Amino acid sequence: MISIAIIFLLAISAQWLGWKFRIPSIILLLIFGFIAGPLTHLVQPDELLGDLLPPLVSLSVGLILFEGGLSLRFAEIPGLRRAVFSLISIGMLTTWIIGAWAAYQFLGLEFQQAILLGAILTVSGPTVIIPLLRDIRPKANLYSILKWEGILIDPIGALFSVLVFEIIIQGELLSAPTHIALGVLKTVLIGGIVGLLGATLLIYLIQRYLIPDYLQNPFSLSLVFIVFVLSDYFQPESGLFAVTLMGIVLANRSSLAIRHIVEFKENLQVLLIGVLFILLSARLKMQNITDLSWSSVAFFLVMVLFARPLSVLISTAGSDIKWKERAFLAWMAPRGIVAAAVASLFGLQLEANGFTGGEELVSNTFLIIVGAGFLYGFSAGPMARFLGVQQKDAQGVLFLGAHLVSRELAKQIQSGGFKVLLVDTNWGNVSAAKLDGLPAHYGNILSEHIVEDVDLDGIGRLFALTPNDEANSLAALRFAEHFGRAEVYQLPHDNSHAREVKVHPQHLRGRFLFGEGEHYQVLQQQMRDGAIIKTISISEEFSFEQVKENYSELFIPLVLIDDDRFTVMTQDLGFTPKAGQRVIALVKPTQNKFA
Repeated sequence: MISIAIIFLLAISAQWLGWKFRIPSIILLLIFGFIAGPLTHLVQPDELLGDLLPPLVSLSVGLILFEGGLSLRFAEIPGLRRAVFSLISIGMLTTWIIGAWAAYQFLGLEFQQAILLGAILTVSGPTVIIPLLRDIRPKANLYSILKWEGILIDPIGALFSVLVFEIIIQGELLSAPTHIALGVLKTVLIGGIVGLLGATLLIYLIQRYLIPDYLQNPFSLSLVFIVFVLSDYFQPESGLFAVTLMGIVLANRSSLAIRHIVEFKENLQVLLIGVLFILLSARLKMQNITDLSWSSVAFFLVMVLFARPLSVLISTAGSDIKWKERAFLAWMAPRGIVAAAVASLFGLQLEANGFTGGEELVSNTFLIIVGAGFLYGFSAGPMARFLGVQQKDAQGVLFLGAHLVSRELAKQIQSGGFKVLLVDTNWGNVSAAKLDGLPAHYGNILSEHIVEDVDLDGIGRLFALTPNDEANSLAALRFAEHFGRAEVYQLPHDNSHAREVKVHPQHLRGRFLFGEGEHYQVLQQQMRDGAIIKTISISEEFSFEQVKENYSELFIPLVLIDDDRFTVMTQDLGFTPKAGQRVIALVKPTQNKFA
């Protein structure tokens, strides 16, 4: 129990510390696992779980790939499908050939073990790429390419590795092309049928309300496991493909309400990724480290500096992807839990079948996993900034409502150097916003496709400012999954109707903006009475207290700007401006001392 508790504690602590201090969580997960495993022996996965470890890892990876499939919407890659397909086909074969050559040349492995190691290292996987992308925040097209590649390459690469392994064991190298083609065909056929049947069954039961809401999450979880195991039973290693396809089908069924399932799987994925990486690094042995040599380092450098760049160059040839974006793609090829699990399994089976090189296979696979984790974890962010492909810190604001108050506040925020976007179903408000030089979109913010219809790059907050409290709360709930609950805000309710406030408890709304009682009607009336929204600079000569005294008739602070970041005034968290900062406030322009 102590070991299990330590695993969960380290898994969550590493990810929380990574978020808190802006460090890629994969680095902390690897460090924590290494300390808990080979250094202190607090966690010994093989002794803790025994024979249960491989199936638990397999099922967990299957669930992670299903969740990844739920995030793959075809609308994300209208012009990127060729690049994604090339990366998981031509790019994968290029990586395999170079990896096999490098393993044979530098590591001294026999030909069979070299081609097997090259096949294992073709996989990437969402267990590593998704946390990195979350930390790095590359441009939308790069995010989509890497996400699709990382999720789809796992089942394809794992299948390819198994087929290569079977050919080595059987010793039928001459029949390799036929064997591989037949294996791929069987996997696509069986995995596709089982995955489609699983998705169809879940769609049928949900759409006809045959599963109560409280059972939909556990039912879908159980069905994913059944689909994975059933597909693997009829065709080994086809389960990953089946559950990935199942997720993709569900994600692209527009009439299906599965957001609660997606949220549940996302939460579970975060926990599973942390646990798997702790187990991965805790399984390392000191011998795995001491057995490595300069030849292993050379092999690692070839995989990072030659294999990946060449595969990206070939795969993206003739595409519209810019060279800086290609350079970033070439610098992103981490490996994850699938590579570790497959290498460990094959290492044992090679020795059981009389082959040598099993330990070297495992050691060098872990070298690539750990080395790539540290390399990309520390360098991918700076590389994205250097190439100019990283999204700016998402400080911008998505406004629900383009009425006068929203427009005036948006103009001040935009003039402060932050991106804004106003969405409204009133064409007059949208037209007025555009005349004011503000980007505005005519549409319903609760529309299912609003995220695809508008450009949210650089947007990291929601201000729901309509007079409709229910619409504000629904928008806050909708965008909490995009921006996080801490960054969705709405106007407070009219306190004159005390009973109505109870209808909107805290977990069903956003954070209340500005001061208590500053609801829509009050703000609108103050603007009609001549109040304005302006930006006021705070300095050593004119402190915040002096500014408030100057605007004693009306002074409502709204936003605090500090260089390239800003803080929102809320009822649960205020601020005290300091010299050098700026305050956006609603004031009566009776005096202009601090204009």
